Amino acid sequence: MTFNIKDLRIGIIGLGYVGLPLAVEFGRKFPTVGLDVKESRIAELSRGVDSTLEVSDKELSSVANLDFTANISDLADSNFYIVTVPTPVGNDNRPILSPLRSASEAISSVLKKGDIVVYESTVYPGATEEFCVPFLEEGSGLTMNEDFHVGYSPERINPGDKQHRLPSILKVTAGSTPEAADYIDSVYRSIITAGTHKASSIKVAEAAKVIENTQRDVNIALVNELAMIFERMDIDTEEVLEAAGTKWNFLPFRPGLVGGHCIGVDPYYLTYKAQQLGYHPQMILAGRRINDNMPLYVTSRIIKKMIAAGIQPLDARVLVLGLTFKENCPDVRNTKVVDIIRELASYGADVDVHDPWVDAAEAKDQYDLDLVKSPEQGAYDVVVIAVSHDEFCELGEEGIRAFGKADSLLYDVKYLLPKDKSDDRL
Repeated sequence: MTFNIKDLRIGIIGLGYVGLPLAVEFGRKFPTVGLDVKESRIAELSRGVDSTLEVSDKELSSVANLDFTANISDLADSNFYIVTVPTPVGNDNRPILSPLRSASEAISSVLKKGDIVVYESTVYPGATEEFCVPFLEEGSGLTMNEDFHVGYSPERINPGDKQHRLPSILKVTAGSTPEAADYIDSVYRSIITAGTHKASSIKVAEAAKVIENTQRDVNIALVNELAMIFERMDIDTEEVLEAAGTKWNFLPFRPGLVGGHCIGVDPYYLTYKAQQLGYHPQMILAGRRINDNMPLYVTSRIIKKMIAAGIQPLDARVLVLGLTFKENCPDVRNTKVVDIIRELASYGADVDVHDPWVDAAEAKDQYDLDLVKSPEQGAYDVVVIAVSHDEFCELGEEGIRAFGKADSLLYDVKYLLPKDKSDDRL
């Protein structure tokens, strides 16, 4: 089977933080159609608006070769499909693969001989060939590596990061045959200025993706545990890390909340597969337990500080600044700030949440939270800096403390302020 990049027609399934930047970059060079199951998402993109803020309105409107649709039949003319659907975990921390299955089944209805299907969604090693391909084959009546080929190129998008964008992030690629791997690699090299790394197999590429975030998760868990130990020793964690960081090879991790759709999720895909194979991961799951419990630890710190200051949690007014899982980004998926909010509320506190980056309707829909657009001045017993948005940085200590009463407490989860400018910090 021969491949010709000149005849490339791209179809992208999933137009979120990963899929839309891909669609824009490919649409600059090749005929590209982006599909999303949300009609509202297609409507806003067709108007030239991206609510995720990953692509500017100007960028979106400048791409001539890009169309959007919610109908898979509109991708029937494509010959290179890219799947970028979400792969979350459930309440039991087991992978939810239904979006992958739906995407694969949809593609199978338009799959033709000579086509290629590349998956970018994070999965456990083996999922592309063991889980996704059977749906492609069953729905199309075609056979992998005889009639069509598959590949894997893990996404590396960092939401909200305007410095490290898709073209400037080196891309890992892999294919189901050496020839397909070469072609897939050449397709991505056409838009990735940072270059590509062609893995020897799809499983290697899948494994590389899942350990990128597992490594970060374990390292953050270590410093989170150190923070809990140093609290009992009455030692400031940040001062310890600054001192240790004077050594050239000390890794600059900081304690904090671990949410979002990558670090707090991807390790469970690896542990799920490991357990299927009879191995019970220890370090990875220990790190997950520590990081998942950090909201409870932060809340206990706040409550203890309140009681010590004579502020009763029951009916105390608390302002939480920030809801997203990271700064300068509207993404609220798997945000751990919600756990702090709920835990404070369980003590009887009256909690207001303010985040200028979050769509109020989305906060209500996902977490049943009514955001405060403009917090009252001088009204709160406690102010919690949960996310270090630029807007909060610009307020500084004086602006943030202005939300509190004269004897209020300021707790800094994000080390946004110097040590002597807050009453306590993680």
